[in-house]
Amino acid sequence: MKIPDINECLKLLELYNTLPNVLQHSLQVQKVALALVDNMNGNIFINRELVSASALLHDITKSRALKTGEKHDISGKELLESLGYPEIASIVGQHVYLNNTSPDAPLNEADIVYYADKRVMHDEVVSVDRRIDDLLQRYGTTPERYNTILENKKVIAIVEKKLQPHLTKPIETIIASLL
Repeated sequence: MKIPDINECLKLLELYNTLPNVLQHSLQVQKVALALVDNMNGNIFINRELVSASALLHDITKSRALKTGEKHDISGKELLESLGYPEIASIVGQHVYLNNTSPDAPLNEADIVYYADKRVMHDEVVSVDRRIDDLLQRYGTTPERYNTILENKKVIAIVEKKLQPHLTKPIETIIASLL
């Protein structure tokens, strides 16, 4: 498995003209994701480097998408596949909508990056409710989009329930330590 280190990720973000605010968001998502991984109790294997790189690169095409209107999760996945990072591409492709939302599915790296992204509004670590409110205001422009965002809130709750048994501390304690 080929995983770029932090410096390589930052070079890729620069190469693909990541706006400063998108970069700050991605750095915060990485911080949240790694805090979760670093507080795991050892009863599951999560690839820390894969989480780190995927969190940093999850919005690699977001700056372009703001101009083109493309779905940045899909275009980011395609770009990272073309660069030879299929595992990262798979996670990036799921950071907006998770593929497997079953509460019985094992926790994985995509769950962690997805959850971390839902805890960061712009460059600020926030509650799920505050993040959802922000997403509803910015992207809930049609009834379909509005309802999709509300459905995503249910998925966030599922991921939280899957995540908590693998942590040494409550999620909110870990998140609070980042504030």
